[in-house]
Parts: sequence; structure tokens; C-alpha cells
Amino acid sequence: MQSVQLNIINENGFHARPGTVFVKACKQFSSKVTVEKNGQTVNAKSLMKLLGLGVVYGDAITLCTEGEDELQALDQLKHVVETLEG
Repeated sequence: MQSVQLNIINENGFHARPGTVFVKACKQFSSKVTVEKNGQTVNAKSLMKLLGLGVVYGDAITLCTEGEDELQALDQLKHVVETLEG
């Protein structure tokens, strides 16, 4: 399992549009992908669960990947989070 803590710099957080971009990127990988915020962990391949976290600008999240392509997934998804627009 690989993980990284990220701060959300998108001023709108994970609302529908950037959330959809992130979820689509997650679904490209066979690895399990989760996002954790304040002790609550959700499947990052589910838009509804991701939106349920209420991730907003400035929040710290932990992105975890586990599986065959976990390193590639973590690297690419970290980039997606860092470049999300709103």
C-alpha cells in the first residue's frame, strides 16, 4: 500500500466537476484507491462517496492506493489533485 497526504488547493474543493475528473482518473487503475479525511475513508472510485466527505479548499486528505499499479496510480492521482481546477 502506498499513501500520501495532500492539501486541497482547488478553491472549490471536490465538488461535482473536479470530483468527476478525479474519479475518472481513479478508475483508470486496477488498484484500490481510497481518500481519507478526518478519520473517514471512502472508495475514491465512487463520486457520491467522495462528495460525501465534503472536501473543501485547504483540507488535508490522505490518498491511498493498493494493488498491482499502486505506485503509478499514486503518482498520477497526486498530480490530478494538485492540478484540479474548479
